[in-house]
Amino acid sequence: MALLVALALFVAQAFNLALILRDRTAFRVAQATRPAAVQIADALDREAQGRPLSQDRGRVRIAVASPLTPAMRDQPDLAHELASQLAELGVPVRHVAVALASPDQYALRPTRIERRMMARDGVAPQRRDALVMTVQQPSGRWLVVASPWSRNDSRLFWRLLAQTLILYGAVLLPVLWIARRISRPLRELAAAARGYSPSSAPVPLAENGPPDVKAVIAAFNALRLRVTAMLDEKDRMLGAIGHDLRTPLAALRVRVESVEDDTDRARMVETIAEMNRTLDDILSLARMGRPSEPPTEVDLAALVDAVVEDFRDLGAAVTFEEAERLRMRLRPSLIRRAIRNLIENAVKYAGAAEVTLEAGERHAAIHVADRGPGIPQERLDDVFDPFIRLETSRNRDTGGIGLGLALARSIVREAGGEIVLSARDGGGLCATITLPR
Repeated sequence: MALLVALALFVAQAFNLALILRDRTAFRVAQATRPAAVQIADALDREAQGRPLSQDRGRVRIAVASPLTPAMRDQPDLAHELASQLAELGVPVRHVAVALASPDQYALRPTRIERRMMARDGVAPQRRDALVMTVQQPSGRWLVVASPWSRNDSRLFWRLLAQTLILYGAVLLPVLWIARRISRPLRELAAAARGYSPSSAPVPLAENGPPDVKAVIAAFNALRLRVTAMLDEKDRMLGAIGHDLRTPLAALRVRVESVEDDTDRARMVETIAEMNRTLDDILSLARMGRPSEPPTEVDLAALVDAVVEDFRDLGAAVTFEEAERLRMRLRPSLIRRAIRNLIENAVKYAGAAEVTLEAGERHAAIHVADRGPGIPQERLDDVFDPFIRLETSRNRDTGGIGLGLALARSIVREAGGEIVLSARDGGGLCATITLPR
């Protein structure tokens, strides 16, 4: 809006300048030619009355030939206007020519006032450009009239510039102020949309601004309430589904104990445990973005060490380089689960895992490295999609349905961090969790 108004003002001022320059040019042409035409007519009248013209005196002088030279700048518009003025006064002419001359090309004779000032102050007159007007009479005689000519239009330029600045200040400042007041509710709406989080209760946005902006804000408030209600309903549904599925699994686990064959019983128990783990992963992934655990101040180094100790207790070959205490504010259970999923993948597919913690000024990085078969470079991002398993590089007998990495990435991103997979030199894979401090 401000740019359009500024452009419109600029165009209007450009037209204004063109009109002023045209009027000023016409005025200057008339101002230069009309006195010269009157002086020529008066001089010819005096000559007819017996007062002859002189070559070196008076405003109108006689010249044997035209004093104009090719170096002078011809002024055809002034010549045409002077010829018209002489025709109106009844002065017959054969040819009229006007040129603009510099002080070096034509020296103006000082006026009476200038001569008096020269005599009084003893200073030379100022050198000025001259407008030389020549008229050839039918008899062939040349009449010459010269007058000072100023080409300095800087005052006009500065006046127009000051006028333009005043217009811009008088028009643009209120427009900018009004536009800012109108756009403020839109900026607040955009900030509320970007900052919307399902984990926090929605706070209605104040309905300010013009009627159409108020309508948009009201629609956004209603939409946010509907989305929150849908997510609440989804959580309740997931809780019911989890409860309904765990009940028959628990009953099935009890009945498995009656199986006499130890091998079959162990396989059934492992299948039921895998189903419970899969159900937990699906429910956890579906509930991401609305965690029930509040952020707390924890020691990240101690948290990682506790996860590693759990795997060591199970006999897994997991190493961890001791790190200094690193206090961070996060959701410990979720971060522990993300780290556990990465270590579990490394143990499953490589038999061992190397865990390190690196602390920077603004970020903390957790590295989980292995020497397993790795993942092709072009598929490193695909494994984060739910239910994706790369059968060409991972053994299908290790179990899982492809939710571990998807859940880990969702947890880390919900904490404001990122998780990246990269190939190791010499083979293997390195998973890096980066968390803001």
